[in-house]
Amino acid sequence: MFDRRLVAYFDWGLLGLTLILATIGVLTIYSAVNAGGPTYQQNLYLKQLTWFGIGAVLMAVFFIFSYKRFDQYAVIIYFGCLGLLASVLIFGKYVGGSRRWIAVGPISLQPSEIMKVALVIMLAHYFSRHLKRDGLTLRDLIQPMLIVLLPCVLILKQPDLGTAMVLVLIAGSMTLFCGIGRRTFLLLVTGGAVSIPLIWSLLKNYQKQRILTFLNPERDPLGTGYHIIQSKIAIGSGGVSGKGYLEGTQNALSFLPEQHTDFIFSVLAEEWGFMGAGLVIILFLLVLLWGLNIAHKCRDSFGILLVVGVSAIIFWEMFINIGMVMGLMPVVGVPLPLISYGGSSTLTIMIAIGLMLNVSMRRFMFE
Repeated sequence: MFDRRLVAYFDWGLLGLTLILATIGVLTIYSAVNAGGPTYQQNLYLKQLTWFGIGAVLMAVFFIFSYKRFDQYAVIIYFGCLGLLASVLIFGKYVGGSRRWIAVGPISLQPSEIMKVALVIMLAHYFSRHLKRDGLTLRDLIQPMLIVLLPCVLILKQPDLGTAMVLVLIAGSMTLFCGIGRRTFLLLVTGGAVSIPLIWSLLKNYQKQRILTFLNPERDPLGTGYHIIQSKIAIGSGGVSGKGYLEGTQNALSFLPEQHTDFIFSVLAEEWGFMGAGLVIILFLLVLLWGLNIAHKCRDSFGILLVVGVSAIIFWEMFINIGMVMGLMPVVGVPLPLISYGGSSTLTIMIAIGLMLNVSMRRFMFE
């Protein structure tokens, strides 16, 4: 349980960075829905505040108990979240052509978001017991591949290519951190390259269009290329210092689609310019460096891998979202952590931060 001595080790710096990013998120959502969104969306910033309130409670729960408890119950947590993913295919509701959400009373939850944390816990549990000085072999990677494959298959059935891709990238980051033998690495790279045509053939039509649009947005400026083109106009028009809070014209005139979710960074960049967008990126980098510092000072392999995995969640979501709205990556519907509107994504990141705080508080102690 909670030891009062841990109060002295509480990581106020990490909590402060989280609160700053969350505040920026709420303010940007308010601007996105009140300057350019329809009337029914104008209270979304209040809903986001509610999600942050629930997230704060969950964050506290996830740092009160020792992180070693999550090591003990990793398998149960993993298969529990896997069961939720399977139930989406049966009981989930359709929104925007995808079946990704489970309705719990008036609340809709997206289990694929929570699966990110469950995957990190499960992989940290496995890798902490199989680390090798000479690197992991192909045989060592069979079980982690299955651990990643099962949720990815269920998520692709929804379909949700973006979240499945994030899971693979998280797993890949943790695997590379653990170290891979040279021969195994070459085999994996070769296998990945050979499987590209097969992966392409399995993609749905709209997913192929997104990739083709990424390569050439102007091929369909009023269709699949519209999102990227309008987003790049918004970011570019912000200039160095931006147009000012609530003064973004691309947002206000409703040219910018999904302005409070996937493309919220475009709203921020238009209003606050290069300086404001750069500040947000710096804040994210500080969170990542903070996490890596916690991992560096941690005394056990599970704690180290847990923080590395959580840092990977934040990094890849930030990297993909910002790259997506700038036209540097295909549009795959990945939210910007703590900034984009969304209950499930907000709760997931708050739980992830709770795990980082947990390891940070207990990294000096043997339990």
